[in-house]
Amino acid sequence: MTPAARREFFRRLAAANPNPETELEYATPYQLLVAVVLSAQATDKGVNRATRSLFRDHPTPHAIAALGEEGIANYIATIGLYPTKAKNVAALTRLLLEHHQGEVPNDRAALEALPGVGRKTANVVLNIVFNEPTIAVDTHIFRVSNRTTLAPGKTVDIVEQKLLKAVPAKYRLHAHHWLILHGRYTCKARTPDCPRCTLSDLCRYKEKTADV
Repeated sequence: MTPAARREFFRRLAAANPNPETELEYATPYQLLVAVVLSAQATDKGVNRATRSLFRDHPTPHAIAALGEEGIANYIATIGLYPTKAKNVAALTRLLLEHHQGEVPNDRAALEALPGVGRKTANVVLNIVFNEPTIAVDTHIFRVSNRTTLAPGKTVDIVEQKLLKAVPAKYRLHAHHWLILHGRYTCKARTPDCPRCTLSDLCRYKEKTADV
């Protein structure tokens, strides 16, 4: 995809949705961090169903720490890999209380030092909470970047680095959400909705779908 096509790509996404937001439900930076950790290999809708009760009953790090690993697991048992995730949430909460006064740090290294928090999760938190122009490459962004040739790469790290160079600076803050939403609802994994895609003429995908 050419630089001009990339600019137009994001201009259209921005025009259609000027202020995109995560579909995870949260009220505080801590709750967002927990929700993102829980979202690994799970849908946002599934995470929201579990965290509504968890955050309603135990909204703060102190409250969730008091629950303990088993108590957390009882709330999130509908989410895949919930025993490991409950262990990570309990551990990261304890570390936040011990080393950061219960606050989510605005620091990549400190975030990635928390159990269950990798580069992708740190990128999401830095982007949403601290307005840093990071791009967390999930399965949707990886697919869209390769399929459209926006930023093709064989690994998520390569795609992330290519996107950071390819996305025009004025669009970088929201690029993460635009690409996720586009992949989730239009450029879907099994059957992309090419006939109704507003980016179809810019996309270099060779196997575009057609109306039946």
